[in-house]
Amino acid sequence: MAGTQTVEPLAGTPRERLLAAADELFYAEGVHTVGIDRVIERAGVAKASLYSTYGSKDALVRAYLESRHERIRARLEQALGRATTPRDRLLAVFETLADRITAPDYRGCAFVRASAESDGDDVAMQTSREFRGWLVDLLVGLARDAGASDPDTLARQLVMVYDGAGLGVRMDRNGESGRQAVAAARALVDVGLAPAG
Repeated sequence: MAGTQTVEPLAGTPRERLLAAADELFYAEGVHTVGIDRVIERAGVAKASLYSTYGSKDALVRAYLESRHERIRARLEQALGRATTPRDRLLAVFETLADRITAPDYRGCAFVRASAESDGDDVAMQTSREFRGWLVDLLVGLARDAGASDPDTLARQLVMVYDGAGLGVRMDRNGESGRQAVAAARALVDVGLAPAG
């Protein structure tokens, strides 16, 4: 039939297929927009598999966001391991982000998207806040290691650049946001690491 798109079946255990389906659908359409029946259908599992594996949609949403967090953490650890100086480690966060946001499947930060849909203190908001806290802590530690005179302020400024890059590429539909984020981070780092005087 013309216009129909074949969707590849998901592989793995029921747990892996549920998480892969949640990742695909929640990221593309939203954690609150996508009903559990669509996730189950996409995963090709029985409804009982969801409840015996995750227990609830909330638990699946948490698992989806935690898996996104783990992938970001792993990418950053690789980049930080390649950096040769504390300053380069700080900038590696933004070079990694710039690479990611130019990927064709990038639809914005999963945590920003999930928290924007949330109303109150649901599991999506809680998990997004956990990621945010981790990112701030990472940047504070890297800023401190690099010798920033005020690592907390520098980290908070850099988080604003991080957020803006993801939003910018989503709104502007071009790869410039990544390069601009690296340049903005470099300028902030240069000021934050400059000797007092």
